Amino acid sequence: MQTPQLAGKIALITGSTSGIGLGMARALAAEGATIIFNGFGDPTEIAELQRATGIEFGVRTGYSNADMTKPAEIEKMMNDAIDQFGGVDILVNNAGIQHVANVEDFPPERWDAVIAINLTSAFHTTRLALPAMKRKNWGRIINIASAHGLVGSAGKSAYVASKHGIVGLTKVTALENVQTGITCNAICPGWVLTPLVQKQVDARAAANHVSIDQAKRELLLEKQPSGEFVTPEQLGALAVFLCSAAASQVRGAAWNMDGGWVAQ
Repeated sequence: MQTPQLAGKIALITGSTSGIGLGMARALAAEGATIIFNGFGDPTEIAELQRATGIEFGVRTGYSNADMTKPAEIEKMMNDAIDQFGGVDILVNNAGIQHVANVEDFPPERWDAVIAINLTSAFHTTRLALPAMKRKNWGRIINIASAHGLVGSAGKSAYVASKHGIVGLTKVTALENVQTGITCNAICPGWVLTPLVQKQVDARAAANHVSIDQAKRELLLEKQPSGEFVTPEQLGALAVFLCSAAASQVRGAAWNMDGGWVAQ
């Protein structure tokens, strides 16, 4: 039987107890990577997620409840990964939040929280992961940006700023390590039916007095010409490719998977 291509690699995925992050974790586990989950949730459910993932894919799992707004907790998470697993070979910076308001109405504390989780946390995890990656001369850093890392939308100043910022961080990280075995790339999803987006769908359906299916279609067609959601499984497959030897010269890319959103 062929050895899975990521066997022996340690993957840490922030914000991975649901949604896109969980899709990433499952895709990497299917290729043999040890998975370190991160995120909030019911401890019993998270323990079961670890157990079930380990059994389904035959991999080791770990978990950190580090708050991505707190540098000290991020540092502890990264140090624990070294102590328990020997380091992080694959880092997926996925944790993110959203708040919608016009600039003049945007609460400053919400701006600070969005920037902290969506952008600053990725700086901290990256700076802490790089030394061990450099010693091994191998590493994969994948930043989950967004179509909003490439284009803007009204009402989303903090989110758009954070996602444009993470695309910039991706490019700089890639260039600083361009003659090593470490790559850094960004994935820029369009609409994905995560729990966060489902809340937007539900709110739209209630406000417009339409069905959930109609609200989904309206939401999609405002931005995403395909009229279909991107799935966590599709994004996970792209992450696996970016971790492969075939992608060793994909460096500093901002790869949109968005149903034609940015092509317009």
